[in-house]
Amino acid sequence: MNYIPNIIFAIALIIGIGYFANNVKKLLRNIKLGQDVDVSDNTSQRWKNMINIALGQSKMVKRPVSGFLHVIVYVGFIIINIEVLEIIIDGLFGSHRIFSELLPASVYGFLIGSFEILAALVFVSVVIFWLRRNVIKIQRFWKAEMTGWPKNDGNIILYIEMVLMALFLVMNATDLKFQSMESGNVISQFIAPLFYGLPDATVHIIERAAWWLHILGILGFLNYLYFSKHLHILLAFPNTYYGKVKPKGQLDNLEAVTKEVQMMMDPDADPYAAPAEEDENDVPAKFGASDVQDLNWVQLLNAYTCTECGRCTSECPANLTGKKLSPRKIMMDTRDRLEEVGKNIDANKGVFQDDGKQLLDDYITREELWACTSCNACVEACPVSIDPLSIIMDMRRYLVMEESAAPMELNNMMTNIENNAAPWPYNQMDRLNWKNE
Repeated sequence: MNYIPNIIFAIALIIGIGYFANNVKKLLRNIKLGQDVDVSDNTSQRWKNMINIALGQSKMVKRPVSGFLHVIVYVGFIIINIEVLEIIIDGLFGSHRIFSELLPASVYGFLIGSFEILAALVFVSVVIFWLRRNVIKIQRFWKAEMTGWPKNDGNIILYIEMVLMALFLVMNATDLKFQSMESGNVISQFIAPLFYGLPDATVHIIERAAWWLHILGILGFLNYLYFSKHLHILLAFPNTYYGKVKPKGQLDNLEAVTKEVQMMMDPDADPYAAPAEEDENDVPAKFGASDVQDLNWVQLLNAYTCTECGRCTSECPANLTGKKLSPRKIMMDTRDRLEEVGKNIDANKGVFQDDGKQLLDDYITREELWACTSCNACVEACPVSIDPLSIIMDMRRYLVMEESAAPMELNNMMTNIENNAAPWPYNQMDRLNWKNE
């Protein structure tokens, strides 16, 4: 028996899975560069969110057309890839459609028939997605940030999906043994006539070529994910679990700052009293965030999970009125900077060397940050529970508390609060007069 194909298959499998595992290791390392945050609360709600949003696609289908097509592709890929298990067993042990020998013919036929129907539906859905992007040119796919690699990546993944589905159907159509079963060839029976008249040996070569290209394509697709926005296929599940469970309008506050404000607003507080000594652990090394290492690890997970679908930007009132802010770009910039930091660490033997750059100014401009109305529309629109607003607010916090670089209007308001205990320039004795007017 010739074991060379099995050895080649095993080597390809080891290389493919090994490279993927190495990239996952880098991914986790980069995410862990973020600050620690406690997300151990509301466990039952978190599980519910993951099941409903990531598995059940509940937020995706709020836009019926794209949502329905996405569900087809999502379900199709999950179910069709059950076939990969059979391919791996066949590839390692030299068998051919091993499950056809282990399962009743009717059961095996039903499974493969279901896979073929789903493969055809996935192919059609992907073609429609391609048309929406490139022919209809839906506006959210043609924003300023969707040029170069982001634009090409969206199309490349569609081409890969088309090819994989086509190879699966061709593989079945040219498998003479499978076609002779006349069970399960629901779609491939209509493709098989294309190969009539060819010698059986030639048809067998086509079937083997389709088989090899299909499994190698799947391994390639698996490793492509790390470099693609389609990393959300894997990360949507932890991201929806660790997503925000507090009311969307509730912002996180620094405890040290909260104490200061409460003391300042307390009418019974002695203004001449010496300030209480603070535990150094209560005071952060830096207020807010100017680079990715200042963000927490959930925010960095958010960045890697971004699907670049643009639903957030299409709902953003600042963007709709022509301002530079795009919540999608905020997430893409955060991910790009995080990748740059990761490569820096790799190049310097595990230690980050200051490169003179940061997320603020080099990636995200101050104009973008102050354009945000903090309305939470982007958070509500995201189909995988990403929170661009939290990054915007942390970077604003840095500008205000570390650089005193707030807009004039905000500085005036904060000065009034400090001096008058109100946002308006009233004398403290007059600050309640408005209620009598």
